[in-house]
Amino acid sequence: MPHERKRILCAGIVVFDEVFRVKEFPPPDGKIEATEFMAIGGGNAANAAITIARLGGQASYAGPVGDDVAGDFILANLTREGVDTGGHIRVPGTSSPLSAIFVNIRGERSIVTHRGAQLSAALPCNSDELVADVDAVLIDNRMAAFARPVGEAALARGIPVVLDADKATTPDDPLLSTATHVIFSGECLRQTVGSDDLAAAVAHLAKATSRFVATTNGPGDVIWSEGGEVFQMPVFNITAVDSLAAGDVFHGAFALALVEGRPIRDALRFAAAAAGLKCTRFGGSATAPTRAEVEAFLQAR
Repeated sequence: MPHERKRILCAGIVVFDEVFRVKEFPPPDGKIEATEFMAIGGGNAANAAITIARLGGQASYAGPVGDDVAGDFILANLTREGVDTGGHIRVPGTSSPLSAIFVNIRGERSIVTHRGAQLSAALPCNSDELVADVDAVLIDNRMAAFARPVGEAALARGIPVVLDADKATTPDDPLLSTATHVIFSGECLRQTVGSDDLAAAVAHLAKATSRFVATTNGPGDVIWSEGGEVFQMPVFNITAVDSLAAGDVFHGAFALALVEGRPIRDALRFAAAAAGLKCTRFGGSATAPTRAEVEAFLQAR
């Protein structure tokens, strides 16, 4: 069934990723040889935008980028993926976010990151203009200062705002109330509430923020609160090759499914399928699936 092409703005972090595939992580003072290498664009908001574009939505990116060669690569990669980058700002005299990522044969990751300190303080030039003609907004808390006014402008317009809570925070973080839908990673939620009971944490934060709250948990169940009740849904059984960007793919797919009018459970299932497919392929968001692939995956199950 053809879908009207919804437009989603993704505001937050974008990263230049150098990804090494290895049999095992290097030991201290050791040296190993990678079996594969890729230089790709990454970052929560950017990966979500690429996912939305591959799934047939119209995606745009807004966020701070360093004034360097890595920044040039990042923006060119988004453009190649069909993402509108008109909302980005270049921050002079600072470096773009960079990551060195090792992925072992079990799909586990080890990551080292760096970014110019000035990027964290960067603000959007005109948030109202950024959200004026979009159907939904996705923000991440890796660039909270930039994301918050964008989310507030979207809320003022009455459109959905999906928050990718990927960085540990506090339950009273005002950014949580700058979204209509908050989705944590399991690790981030544990660190935020100081508990391993994810279902209780979801219920608590949903009540405290009066927002839709959910969490992914790697190969574990997706957990969410709706109408005062907590629900759980198993994810798909796949053989993981590379989990890099899987959470970002989940958020992007969920945001698109939500704004296309799917019920919450169906939107979460669609997102889980997209993330699961991504995990079967090496290469971060460069191997995010298409809509046809996700629909075929769901139909087969």
